[in-house]
Amino acid sequence: MRIRKTFSVIALYYLRSMAGIYIHIPFCKQACHYCNFYFSVSTSLKSDLVKAIAKEIELNKDYLAGEEIETIYLGGGTPSLLSADEIKSILDSISHYHPKMDLKELTLEANPDDLTPEKINELAALRSYGLNRLSIGVQSFHQADLIYMNRVHSAQEALSAIRRVQDVGFENVTIDLIYGTPTMSDEQWMDNILTAFDLGIPHISSYALTVESKTYLDRYIKTGRAIPVNETQTVRQFDILMAQMSSHNYDQYEISNFARPGHYAIHNTNYWLGKKYLGLGPSAHSYDGQSRRWNVANNNNYIKSINTAVIPAEVERLTPSQQANEYIMTSLRTIWGMDIRDSRLQMADIMTELKNIDASFYILKDNILTLTQAGKHYADRIAADLFIED
Repeated sequence: MRIRKTFSVIALYYLRSMAGIYIHIPFCKQACHYCNFYFSVSTSLKSDLVKAIAKEIELNKDYLAGEEIETIYLGGGTPSLLSADEIKSILDSISHYHPKMDLKELTLEANPDDLTPEKINELAALRSYGLNRLSIGVQSFHQADLIYMNRVHSAQEALSAIRRVQDVGFENVTIDLIYGTPTMSDEQWMDNILTAFDLGIPHISSYALTVESKTYLDRYIKTGRAIPVNETQTVRQFDILMAQMSSHNYDQYEISNFARPGHYAIHNTNYWLGKKYLGLGPSAHSYDGQSRRWNVANNNNYIKSINTAVIPAEVERLTPSQQANEYIMTSLRTIWGMDIRDSRLQMADIMTELKNIDASFYILKDNILTLTQAGKHYADRIAADLFIED
């Protein structure tokens, strides 16, 4: 009953015209071996980039067509490398050029090693700007895993950082955890999960360690310098994760995201519900309901272009089939599922394709298609089987 009721609330919520803003801060202290996001380990351009982002906000003032701003998300990279004044300057620009704002959630990503007592006091002062949620990149509470991933923080720093932010009153905290690391036994993975529970974390994002091409991890595995990822272990640890979250009253509201009731991530949920968002900064993506746009992934080129009042972005206008396929891909990952009556879909075709998919992988009830626990292992493959071809 709780899932169906939640669906009704979300369906009504989706009808509201609200939008989000994402700011990509492309700086890190060092490169994590698995990461394929755009970033720089040099912060020499940090001041110039913050000014450029403020300028890009002005250049994009009409992109969301005056829709009310509901969420702001500072991601990266490592936004916690910015000073409080630099963050304020970005938020001031957003407030100036987007006066229609009903801010429900303002999230800042942070690494544990940045969350010193002094930094946390700075962030606490930003609550008057609406900062009400911290996303902490823990990944693991075991040192061997952090070394394998080349994380800059220690296991103890992760524990200390979480307790510090809680002590100053940040209750809405989410952490990232990674499973499938070759250095992590099932018992250690269980310990990671239980540690998060013991800390009272209301939201947990958890991802399988993925070996992306052209990353350090990919190179090290190919040259024998790192232990390869074991797919059987990854599947097993995902099952452990889902079982533990369910037994501790966390909703798996998206395949990689778990929350106690009332703590779903509003900004990320809006992505999955297809709402509009504006992306700012190098490599940031935007979506206006009809097209996608992504900025150049180069700090120097981004800054130079913005300083000439040109947004350095490529644009892709989505075809009807692409819009349908995005809906299939995102909706199947969520607790709310895919409405096979959606106007973007061909219901008869969906029903035909479902006959070729293992019936234990999905539930079709009241025209809403959701994945079972077994099906969540094959979400991308099932979505691809249902895709509409041009």
